Amino acid sequence: MSPKSEEWARNHDPFSDPEEKRELFAVLDSFSQYGKIAHYNITHRRRQNFFALPTAQWQMLAAPPFNLLSNLDRVDDAIDANSNLASMILKSGLESFGLEKEPKDPGMDWRGAATPSDMDKAWSTIRQMYRDWSADGAAERNACYGPVMKDIERASAEVDDKSTIKILIPGAGLGRLVFELTRRGYTVEGNEISYHQLVASNWVLNHTQKDKSYDLYPFALDFSNVISRDHQLKVTKIPDVHPGSVLDKGFEGPVSQAANRMSMTAADFVILYGEEEHASTFNAIITVFFIDTAPNLIRYIETIRNCLEEGGLWINLGPLLWHFAEIGPSYYGDGTKTDKWKSDKPGIEEPGSFELSEEEVLLLVEKLGFEVQEHELRSDGYGYVQNPESMLQKAYRTSHWTAKKKP
Repeated sequence: MSPKSEEWARNHDPFSDPEEKRELFAVLDSFSQYGKIAHYNITHRRRQNFFALPTAQWQMLAAPPFNLLSNLDRVDDAIDANSNLASMILKSGLESFGLEKEPKDPGMDWRGAATPSDMDKAWSTIRQMYRDWSADGAAERNACYGPVMKDIERASAEVDDKSTIKILIPGAGLGRLVFELTRRGYTVEGNEISYHQLVASNWVLNHTQKDKSYDLYPFALDFSNVISRDHQLKVTKIPDVHPGSVLDKGFEGPVSQAANRMSMTAADFVILYGEEEHASTFNAIITVFFIDTAPNLIRYIETIRNCLEEGGLWINLGPLLWHFAEIGPSYYGDGTKTDKWKSDKPGIEEPGSFELSEEEVLLLVEKLGFEVQEHELRSDGYGYVQNPESMLQKAYRTSHWTAKKKP
């Protein structure tokens, strides 16, 4: 679809930094091992535990109406379908970075690099396709993307050529909001630091062939709070829309170059957009489920102020689930106690963190050069990649506000 939306892969060299290279290799390997690890951890171990029961008990549960062994077979089939998605994501990722499936150069061998944490992220990324790229996830999307799209549409109502409005979306994830705003005519740049999200969004935006052509079982690995096996093994089709077809057909004439209006960057938000070359670059910045990823929210706000034009609009929606709240500070050396903090890594790895209440967040936004214009706490009743049929329902109250950059 869009060569420009793949520029993050072609113009970004992760191999120049050993740590970043390791991270990329771990991500690719995690998608490669998705099926093997899921089969072992989810069904193989359950079969072992099942057959450890007294014979009379497991035989009863294996027979109708329970059919627990048959259900594990169905879960295996679902894992295979999800693994097929992981394999396609891997294939497009290898192509984007010019890597071989079976590397001959030991220094470029990405296999075997994934940790358990990387595997968990691959699993959650596959599952997130439900929220961002299935028809069944539309309710969750509408709850978080709908309000911010209305905000930007209202703010630009008198602008005839929407392509003149440049929007930045930090924490763009799987790229759905970037796509939705691009199809509405805006010039949109997404930013993402996670290679799991980047390689998966690259696949769905640039390498899928048509809409509703891939099976996804988002809840197959969940065995708790299940009402019905049909709920657990629900299948959904992705993507609900084919990005390339929609953007190619969506416009005519000079504004038809949708591919040139959509881009992604792979970088630490604070480092990249805090640079002078990005000063006053964007007319609007939209943060959705993003600001609580900051260990130091001051740095996020300063970066947003740097790259937003004077009078520009900052639109925010999301909870305050501070991602670094339970992570202790880092020390120099081998982990022995010392009062000397690490200070050699910029961006999200900088030392220090804090957590604010919503009231305090708004006060800080005002303190650092913005005027909050509208504010509401929303209770839409939706979680994040939530199974609507689960016995356990988590719902966020989200903070939704708009702010204008003051002179």
